Amino acid sequence: MATQLEPHLHADEDAFRSEVQQFLAAHFPAELKGKANALAGVDGPTDETPAQTRWRKAVSERGWGTPTWPKEYGGGGLTKAQAKIVEQEFAKVGAYNPIGGMGVMMFGPTLLEYGSEEQKRQHIPPICRGEIRWCQGYSEPNAGSDLANLQTFAEDKGDHYIVNGQKTWTSGGQWADKCFAIVRTDKSDKHRGISFMLIDMDAPGVEVRPITMISGTSPFCETFFDNVKVPKANLVGEEGQGWTIGKRLLQHERTNISGGGRLASMMGRSLGDIAKKYGDTDAAGELADKVLRDRIADFEIRWNSFLLTARRAVEESKAQGGVSEISSVLKKLGTKLSQERSELMIEIRGLQGLGWEGEEFTDGELEAVRGWLFGKATTIYGGSTEIQNNIIAKRVLGMLDHQ
Repeated sequence: MATQLEPHLHADEDAFRSEVQQFLAAHFPAELKGKANALAGVDGPTDETPAQTRWRKAVSERGWGTPTWPKEYGGGGLTKAQAKIVEQEFAKVGAYNPIGGMGVMMFGPTLLEYGSEEQKRQHIPPICRGEIRWCQGYSEPNAGSDLANLQTFAEDKGDHYIVNGQKTWTSGGQWADKCFAIVRTDKSDKHRGISFMLIDMDAPGVEVRPITMISGTSPFCETFFDNVKVPKANLVGEEGQGWTIGKRLLQHERTNISGGGRLASMMGRSLGDIAKKYGDTDAAGELADKVLRDRIADFEIRWNSFLLTARRAVEESKAQGGVSEISSVLKKLGTKLSQERSELMIEIRGLQGLGWEGEEFTDGELEAVRGWLFGKATTIYGGSTEIQNNIIAKRVLGMLDHQ
């Protein structure tokens, strides 16, 4: 029976692949080939070109920017196999997914699981169309590693809350339209006193102050809430459920920070190819520096093994109903490998890898230096390596604290 079904299943996949290819031929602008989705990041309010706008709208009309999300909310409603075909065909022609950002990576999947029907219909479609930017209100000056120590307080005023407090390290806060935040609604219980709510960033009383990083960019902000009015309709789930919802969202974040998402995009040009550009080669066209060759080969083996493992782990987690604590393992290993790769990149380029400004350096060289410096934060944000070790010990390995 399986043999009889296989040709039919393959025919369906081939037909869908052909549909994606025809769509790309008709809608993907050639001038965008090899480009990245600048609007999905937290680096600035990049304006769309007419070609970028056309491409974003074409993809969002199909729902292929969020391919497996429910069709009734603007997603593609595709199977995992179909979503994989979309990804593969986009990659073949150098097309990027124009829909992204925190709304796709973190908030959207969480709202689909915990939000009310009204909230899903209000917030998910604009995410699928790439029309809105979200930021995250989690960390506070005295609530970083101990996130449950947060003190931003939402006072119940009947049909709305009044929020007062401060968040820090708000990625892209100065450009975001809305913020998903965990706040305290009950001061008597550390964990069960936390709630998850949505705050308009242009609401009266919201103030952002960008933080300049060592890399020279300001992707993070301090965010202040001074008597900010938040409608009761913006509460996700129930009061006191915020810690549960917030942890679920962090699993999505850690998966995307790791090789299950963001870091996988670094899989493009190999370190070996870059090293040949900057170093001497032998008669066979190989790197003359045998020690560096060994180091690069060792890293590439571990890096690609990690990416394959990460993809398998993410797919297994989704098959079981979503992300899991394995995201902490991926985050811990992926960010460390990413930092190691950046260090090697600087070393390979020699003096050309230490530029900060000047015409003697290419844009790629300058970006690599800033990426190397910014990458130091990856083992801290999204839950530090130490926090991930605790989660792995308790949730994955089943180890318990003993007094």
